[in-house]
Amino acid sequence: MLRPKPIASDSHHLLKLGEAAIASNSLANQRCTVAVATVAVSRFWAVSVAVHNFMLERDLAARLVSGSVSACKGEQMTVNWQAIVKAYDVRGLVGTDLTEPVVEAIGAAFVDVIELAGQSVVVGHDMRESSPGFAKAFSTGARKRGANIIFIGLCSTDENYFASGHLDAASAMFTASHNPASYNGIKLSRSRARGISIDTGLGSIRDRAAELLESGIPVVEQQGSLIEWESLPAYAAHLRGLVKLDDIKPLKIVVDAGNGMGGHTVPAVLGVAAGLPPAPIEVVPLYFDLDGTFPNHEANPLDVKNLRDLQAAVLANGADLGLAFDGDADRCFVVDETGAVVSPSIVCAIVAEREIARARAAGETEISVIHNLLTSRIVEQTIRAGGATPIRTKVGHSLIKSEMARTNAVFGGEHSAHYYFRDFWFADSGMLAALHVLRALADSGGSMSVLARRFDPYFGSGEINSKVEDISAAISRIEQRFESRAVFDRFDGLTVSSVPGTDDWWWFNVRASNTEPLLRLSVEASSESTLNAILEEALIVIRS
Repeated sequence: MLRPKPIASDSHHLLKLGEAAIASNSLANQRCTVAVATVAVSRFWAVSVAVHNFMLERDLAARLVSGSVSACKGEQMTVNWQAIVKAYDVRGLVGTDLTEPVVEAIGAAFVDVIELAGQSVVVGHDMRESSPGFAKAFSTGARKRGANIIFIGLCSTDENYFASGHLDAASAMFTASHNPASYNGIKLSRSRARGISIDTGLGSIRDRAAELLESGIPVVEQQGSLIEWESLPAYAAHLRGLVKLDDIKPLKIVVDAGNGMGGHTVPAVLGVAAGLPPAPIEVVPLYFDLDGTFPNHEANPLDVKNLRDLQAAVLANGADLGLAFDGDADRCFVVDETGAVVSPSIVCAIVAEREIARARAAGETEISVIHNLLTSRIVEQTIRAGGATPIRTKVGHSLIKSEMARTNAVFGGEHSAHYYFRDFWFADSGMLAALHVLRALADSGGSMSVLARRFDPYFGSGEINSKVEDISAAISRIEQRFESRAVFDRFDGLTVSSVPGTDDWWWFNVRASNTEPLLRLSVEASSESTLNAILEEALIVIRS
């Protein structure tokens, strides 16, 4: 089996190697090596990362030799395809919704629908126990239909996007992100990290996979090859090339990886694990050992209870700030030196200001930035203050990526802490957003709380869920209650705003959940008293 060395630029050569690989060769005597971290106080968890990777890849090699994954031929099983194939990804309970035969069928269907026979597909996975087996099953199905697999093994989701963009190849990432340990999922992308939604291919993949699971997967005459590539060094070098950290003032930060893939990427990007020169940043690691059972807390920083350990560690260590990554490390949350949470809208404004300035310094005059309709009003104001054009979008990963590509926007941000970059193939990267925040903090010469205060003049509720039996009736009640004193906008759900020109302004948005009988409410106002009044009134109407 050909195993190319990590490379930073010759992606064409890598693809040629993949095409030349012989499909029948095994990985029995090979395993992916993942560099371990050498940042301060990290020796214990660095060893655990190395051992974890060894065990996962040894298991993968054994599976490849033994052929333990089902051939997926005429499987007699009931699969609720409508439930596991979501708007933007595949997700379900391991062993109940997602099994290796199901995943193998999805791999084959992905190749058929996206027409990838003879082309390359990047396959990576997170640290969940089921992920290596699912990655193998998917690769088996894809190879049966003629796709060549570039296996990158353990990776974060944004590292997977990097590989897709860098190699100009479609990709599959096995992760359930911040969901509990009993779940897993698949994030699929076309070449150059272009997203796939239910309307742009995922629905067809679902239908084709259901057919193949029932009938069996026809094996093409020229099955696809499989090679390995260690993507981490090139990924880390790419990010550090976009945001220079070598000359910043020394910083001390705490990073909570939540036992997720941040424990894999942070040592490479901020430390020396990938062979980069060290940045003047002391990293205090929390929960860097990879463990898909999440023994310390859920890897979901959107829930503030999962930030408590980080907040305490920032205070205990006198750190300049804290960073928290979700399970697949595509989202990053920030707390300041006092332990206060810095809202994703503030991060969005900070990064937007920097990306606009960067584009202008490069000679661009027509600059645009994407933000979804739930970000704070300060985001739009910051974009305009920088001389760029704000473009408001609906909520949704693939929607934002496609709109960024259409408008060539330099940056895009969501209220949920997804941050998208033109220089990252319009894909989202929590790590890249974190680098921007670190650089902005260092350049400010002050504290994180002071920097955040520049972008925090208003008052927001965050997203509040209400269980509602009849969503249409609840929205009708809202319209009736506010129609005489507000402006309605049905761009995405229902946005209700105070009449333009009102000094004490407010707005709120209600959106139905795609998967549950829930209404999601977000409120923002110019004053705390107005926020509380509108929030209380809206909740009474929704829940009555």
